[in-house]
Amino acid sequence: MAKAIWNGVVLADSDQCEVVEGNYYFPPDSIHPQYFQPSNTNTVCGWKGTASYYTVVVDGQTNPDAAWYYPDPKPRAENIKGYIAFWRGVKVEA
Repeated sequence: MAKAIWNGVVLADSDQCEVVEGNYYFPPDSIHPQYFQPSNTNTVCGWKGTASYYTVVVDGQTNPDAAWYYPDPKPRAENIKGYIAFWRGVKVEA
């Protein structure tokens, strides 16, 4: 079971993660949505496509763009469509 934790709070947990380039991608139904706010940030990966981001909010503290996902990935990354990965201090325990 993998868990994503920030500020002592579990943001997501699942035993159905996909690991890509060392990052754990959590299924969309495994996140605790109350901690996620949509962001306007987008980045582009040459083989995965365009990523969208979430800002994580826990107890009034924000971690901008700490989670990302590919809503419409390129064909080679179809297995992570909609799955959420983390960085910026979010600890993933597996």
